[in-house]
Amino acid sequence: MARARRIRTRRRLRAADVLVTVLVTSVALAVALYLAYGGLNDVTDVASAVTALGIVTGLVGTDLILVMLVLAARIPLIDRTVGQDVAMALHRRLGKPALYLILAHGALLTLGYALSSGVDVVAETLTLFNTPDLAFAYLGVGLLVAVVVSSLVAVRRRFPYEVWHAIHLVSYAAVLVALPHQLSAGGVLADGTVQRVYWLALYVLAFGAIGWYRFVLPVIRSHRHGITVSGIETIAPGVVSIHLTGRDLDRLQTAGGQYAIWRFWTAGTWWHAHPISFSAVPTRTSARITVRDLGRGSRELGRVPVGTRVSIEGPYGLFTDAARTSPHLAVVAAGIGITPIRSLLEHSPLSRGEATVLLRGTDESQSYLWNEVGALSRTAGSAIYSMIGPRPRGVDTWMSAEAISAGVTLSSVFPRLTDSDLYVCGPQAWTDLVVRDARAAGLTDRQIHVERFDW
Repeated sequence: MARARRIRTRRRLRAADVLVTVLVTSVALAVALYLAYGGLNDVTDVASAVTALGIVTGLVGTDLILVMLVLAARIPLIDRTVGQDVAMALHRRLGKPALYLILAHGALLTLGYALSSGVDVVAETLTLFNTPDLAFAYLGVGLLVAVVVSSLVAVRRRFPYEVWHAIHLVSYAAVLVALPHQLSAGGVLADGTVQRVYWLALYVLAFGAIGWYRFVLPVIRSHRHGITVSGIETIAPGVVSIHLTGRDLDRLQTAGGQYAIWRFWTAGTWWHAHPISFSAVPTRTSARITVRDLGRGSRELGRVPVGTRVSIEGPYGLFTDAARTSPHLAVVAAGIGITPIRSLLEHSPLSRGEATVLLRGTDESQSYLWNEVGALSRTAGSAIYSMIGPRPRGVDTWMSAEAISAGVTLSSVFPRLTDSDLYVCGPQAWTDLVVRDARAAGLTDRQIHVERFDW
């Protein structure tokens, strides 16, 4: 088992290195397009140098935007290699640099052309705006600015997810409307050149991946499995398990700990897709998810009638046994974070004494599914503990006041912590505190497993 785990980890890390190499290479090739065109031969003065820099920033900025689309396409290879949350974190980090490059592209080209023509930048801007295809390019820039601004944390928290998501879909249009000017202006992507074929292939790859994995495949998969709600079970006040039935659900090949994006087709819920973890590994005909009332959207899910049709995207995520690197397993769960933990323990092949589980709640009302996790732990011979009680005031900790006063630490709960993979799932700020303590105890990032659903 340990050897298989090492081999699996090496393969995943190599695949991650390949993905990073592909990303860096795509940026280098964007610059190479300009060099292959012979653009440096045109650089003879300040105006032509500024123009050349403007062309290169445009090529690199557009390349990064296409990379962002690929990262957001939910491609299984990327999900299995780094996890969808890591891919989306990189997608978000690339947003500002890509926008800055595109803005620099417009500003530098305008300045370069103005210097070359001996006119001011305002006159040159008006000239460019009336050039064929350039008006669409300006429209694309405006749409990108709207998308990036709406993605800033302080701004997006003011919008419901659906509004933010609708604005974000505009980025697809922004990239597409900018394409004609890339092909018609200048000679870098001239008709009949290899550069033009390569550039169009990037567009086909990015939009093809988005179209297939985000739209076509989920429709096919939802139709194939015919998932409907078979029952709603109240687990605790504000917490329900939604039992689902369908055809060949085991062919989804869901691993314990994974999640899917669900859409429930009722009048009040069809417009909202929910990322929700499986709380049990699907059988051939049944699946289960467990949901806590965290707002209007999740509250409505507890009221959907039996027989409601359900669409599925996924399963996704690397919060699974496949990501393990160490001989022992340490698990910490709080609140509704118990759901992926429950399916992870159900699906993991554990030997006696291999796993230690800590369940955390502010009070007894938060012990959702604890009985099921207890039964799974006892069957596998795993140690299981609970920690109940509020956190102490004025202390930055994830533990209860009683545990703190008793001298409990992460290492005392998990004596073999440094030889373990630590899986943590709970409220985000609470999870960050557990991760902080794990790093302080000597765990590497490879040994720490969390999955973020934030947008």
